[in-house]
Amino acid sequence: MAKKVGIVAGSISRFDNPRHTLQEEMCAEAVKMILDEVPDLELGDFVKKGYACCYSYFSDILEQQQCMHWIINDYLGLSAVPCYRVESGGATPIDAIVNAALWIRSGMFPAVLVVGWEKMDELPIQKVNEAIAIAGDTDWDFVSGFTYNAFYATMEARRMHVYGETEEDLAQVSVLCHNNSLENPYAQWPAQHGFSKITIDDVYKSRLISWPYRLYECAMTSEGASALLLANEETTKKLTDNPVWISGVGFGSDTMRAGDRPDNPAWKGLYPEDEKIWPKHVPAPMSPYPDLCNFGALRVSARMAYKDAGIRNPRKEISLVEIFDPYAGVVLAGLEDFDFCKRGEGKKLLREGVIQPHGELPCQLSGALTAQGHAVGSTSVAQVVDVYWQLSNQIGKKWGAPGRQLSKPKKGFIHGHGGTGCQAGAVVLEV
Repeated sequence: MAKKVGIVAGSISRFDNPRHTLQEEMCAEAVKMILDEVPDLELGDFVKKGYACCYSYFSDILEQQQCMHWIINDYLGLSAVPCYRVESGGATPIDAIVNAALWIRSGMFPAVLVVGWEKMDELPIQKVNEAIAIAGDTDWDFVSGFTYNAFYATMEARRMHVYGETEEDLAQVSVLCHNNSLENPYAQWPAQHGFSKITIDDVYKSRLISWPYRLYECAMTSEGASALLLANEETTKKLTDNPVWISGVGFGSDTMRAGDRPDNPAWKGLYPEDEKIWPKHVPAPMSPYPDLCNFGALRVSARMAYKDAGIRNPRKEISLVEIFDPYAGVVLAGLEDFDFCKRGEGKKLLREGVIQPHGELPCQLSGALTAQGHAVGSTSVAQVVDVYWQLSNQIGKKWGAPGRQLSKPKKGFIHGHGGTGCQAGAVVLEV
């Protein structure tokens, strides 16, 4: 039996762009919220009791600073505390949480403070886009003009051809995320656009980015920070009487170049049940799963986390989900790869209202990347905080919106990934 890892507290320094605030100040704000939440915790305890820090940010280029985590560690007054930076593209924050949980399970540290942030206004937007694009293969993809907009658009076009998804499906996902964010005080969308609900027509009117994706179907470029204090069972129970437990963690990988996946022999035969689900009107590739339609790394990370948490039927056992959605179609693919439905049926869960706030499997309650925002190094930390607040019955307090609190949720699932699904991580929380 693995040692229990608890969440003592979580915080978000709101997402926006620009924040007109230094990285140091955003992180300090998030950490101060943790200290305010846990009266029996002081910064001095980190040295006295052997705690550690795990930091998450995406890009030295965006920061205009190598090893920014050393500066943050100093600024927080934790210079004598062991610290470490996780770097894994868009998967960085979820992998930071996974690493911190495993450190605690190993007995190395009784508690770990995870802090994630991103500062994205240090450079012109063209340079920001370039810094993100070179997280792809610079020998082949980048020099061919492929950015993530183009990659994800190509993958979604493939899903439309193979599974019959439509532009309306993508717009409905966008509407779900944006409208879910309206009562979230930490979300970027309402801060910039107001508190009126959007419609499918609003999505259609937003400018085309890379067909089939429009602006409102893409993640927001954001700045912000978030933090989690994780601890072993003994320390958790000393510091809080309202813990949530990390019962499962997992991670997975796939090819750097998405174009290598349809004919990648490494996947062939690994998921025979998924390989059988292939339409007759489309020639089958060597590896029908994941192909370009799905994300193998997401499947591997989710099943690892489920096994770790003892979950056998995710659809029945999970109360809410936060999917890392840089583009709307990833929500539909994720529902399939996380075993909430068969491949090709993500659109069915959307159309039947299953993933609505009061549906059987509420998804993206925070607004996720589409509307809460995508401050890359902070994103998945914030999504874990969102689910933690739901499971600990704190949404009314944290959001000032008690009507958004789910009724007695038991387990939550959060995932993050980097690149085009090159690296993925997953976390299961439970009360």
